Amino acid sequence: MKIGFALPQFNNQAHGVAHTAAFASAIEEAGGASLWVGDRNLAAVRPVVGYGGQGDTIPQELNAAADPFVLLGVAAAATSRVLLGSHVLIGPLYPPVQLARSLTTIDLISGGRLLPGFGIGWSPEEYQAAGVDFTRRGARMDELLDALDAIWTTDPARYEGAQLSVPEHHSPLKPVRKPRPPFYLGAMSERALRRVARRGDGWLPLVVVPSYVDVDGLVRQRALLDELAQQDGRDPRAIDTVLRVNIDAGTSTARVADTVKEIHERTGIEHFMIDSTYEVHTVDGSVEHAREVLRLVTKG
Repeated sequence: MKIGFALPQFNNQAHGVAHTAAFASAIEEAGGASLWVGDRNLAAVRPVVGYGGQGDTIPQELNAAADPFVLLGVAAAATSRVLLGSHVLIGPLYPPVQLARSLTTIDLISGGRLLPGFGIGWSPEEYQAAGVDFTRRGARMDELLDALDAIWTTDPARYEGAQLSVPEHHSPLKPVRKPRPPFYLGAMSERALRRVARRGDGWLPLVVVPSYVDVDGLVRQRALLDELAQQDGRDPRAIDTVLRVNIDAGTSTARVADTVKEIHERTGIEHFMIDSTYEVHTVDGSVEHAREVLRLVTKG
């Protein structure tokens, strides 16, 4: 199994962001396989839509959010082996040229270790703050992927869509990975899974330990994804999976490790990303938490 960990980005850990390089180096030394960021443009005081598209509240742990691109850049410079991923960037919020530039730079600094993951988000206020139409975010995501593909694979590069337009421009700076970094996409609904099946190189699902662990649901979603990929003429085995594991406050590391091992055994998922935002409040504490999770997961 590959076990990765979230960088110190949210909640109290965000206030220790100056220790990101030390955190990244420590996780790599401990045997972690990957380091990850999420994305929170803002947490509205009176949200129209609540966390994950449910209710009308957002956890206070998401009020403080460090910049995902800066964190990945710091982690890239501080490590030599671990993969560097986003689970997920809210892709439609970003202009494609600027997004491509940031991700290309991170990929080059890391020597090609970038796993860019995208989702469409659930917060209308985040879209309002970015000046982007929330109701057309799915179509904008599709165009964003097309634009990134063009920028990363052609020179000169250009893209023209219904929502996004990139004028022809010189584009000699390319990521290390050829023909481009893989597209990992967050998806839970059938509609989103169809996007993964059609054009994703990886799928980014989610569980929360212990409050939301639906292993049977993961199996059904993966089976549907495989079926949809085959309908599109793709080999389902070409679509990787990285499972995000959020941890509820008060959850023991033993419970986390047992859940990871159970999911691995029942689903075959090999790569997990552990996020201790809600449980651990310091960067040093997060490092120790990660070391303990690694020890328990690899324990015979």
